Amino acid sequence: MSSFVNYRNEASVNVDETSSKDTVTYYRITVRVGPVHWNVLHRYNDFVELHEKLVSNHGVAKELLPPKKVIRNKTPKFVEQRKEALDVYLKNVFNYLKLTMPSEFAHFLDMHLYDIFFLLQDLAKTLYMEGDKMLQNGKSHKFTPMELHAISERLKMACPPMEKQDQMFDFSHILDYCSQLRALNIEGSYEKLGTSNIVPNNLQFDLIPFKMLQDLTILGVPMGCIQSKWKKLNTVNFASNNIQDMDWAIKLVPKLRHLSLSSNKLTELCDVSCLHDLRILNLSMNNFELCDSWHSKIGNIVKIDLSQNKVVSLQGFSRLYSLESLDLSCNSVTDVEEVQHICRLPCLEYLWLTANPVASTIDYRVKVLEQFNTRMEEICLDNEKASNKELDTARVLQALRVVKEGKTPSFLQNNNTTHCFNRS
Repeated sequence: MSSFVNYRNEASVNVDETSSKDTVTYYRITVRVGPVHWNVLHRYNDFVELHEKLVSNHGVAKELLPPKKVIRNKTPKFVEQRKEALDVYLKNVFNYLKLTMPSEFAHFLDMHLYDIFFLLQDLAKTLYMEGDKMLQNGKSHKFTPMELHAISERLKMACPPMEKQDQMFDFSHILDYCSQLRALNIEGSYEKLGTSNIVPNNLQFDLIPFKMLQDLTILGVPMGCIQSKWKKLNTVNFASNNIQDMDWAIKLVPKLRHLSLSSNKLTELCDVSCLHDLRILNLSMNNFELCDSWHSKIGNIVKIDLSQNKVVSLQGFSRLYSLESLDLSCNSVTDVEEVQHICRLPCLEYLWLTANPVASTIDYRVKVLEQFNTRMEEICLDNEKASNKELDTARVLQALRVVKEGKTPSFLQNNNTTHCFNRS
């Protein structure tokens, strides 16, 4: 990201090309600030409007801008001459105003889109005007990696104002807003920003100013970009971030209750037992196959979403005694007997096995429900409670099973009714 404050002496502007659209001639300006560069397109009339402001407010000589020409101002020769004249004009103005860089000139060069200082000026103005209202509506605020990087870098700078600014441009408005924000949404990108060579996902940032943050959603941002620890954060969405390993990042959110790692490339669950408050875990659309000994990796988890993975066995969930909801839809479970591993979980009420091979077997629902014994009425399988017919059939299957095993059917256990099969 551009930092004109740091690279003032390594900054340049050039009018280096022309183009035409709908009979209008545009002059392309290439702006370079240290290693960052971008392009801006302007008509001659844009130069005129800028020049009038610079003459009135910043002491630029009136005769500096090349004059208008009404006749034959579209000929290739004239356009080339004007391009060269505008290049000289822009260089002279840039050198003259380099120390102050007024906002009119900075906006003309699109510095508010690509430079830390001027981007933050625009953000500060927005938050000064609308920040209180935005906080009151309680909605999640979307910040770009560019904005977060700019805030992080600005905190490191002893950065004096480049000109006398109105109070609305003060950086404190941004810090005040961030310190009160409770829900934050960050969306990254690997595409170059606008006409620049800036890739948002190559920018690092921390979230130190967000002291009250409780809900964080991060989409498409590499974990290596983030440098923070959130002690009050309780909801995090790290979906669609190409994550393969989460060990180090977990330590950043010790009070986490709801974690989403959906749409990544995870094959194993890291040890999240340090997250004592974690209750909801979304691991959908990853690459999990075996879920061995998850009780040693998860504490008092209540809800797990493992839909759209490659899970083949339920054995790893057999000791998750606080589990209430388990979504295994769209996986690779083939054997209905796998349910034996979870049928004794005392709190389990919601189970999804739809779109697994096992779900296409004959009497699939009844065979699953039967294994829950006396709790079969409590189970909501694939978002549907058992019907009376299914319960009756399940009890018959259960009776056949336990008789074969030489045991008393569960629906007859703890029954005080005396049954007599002999005639008196």
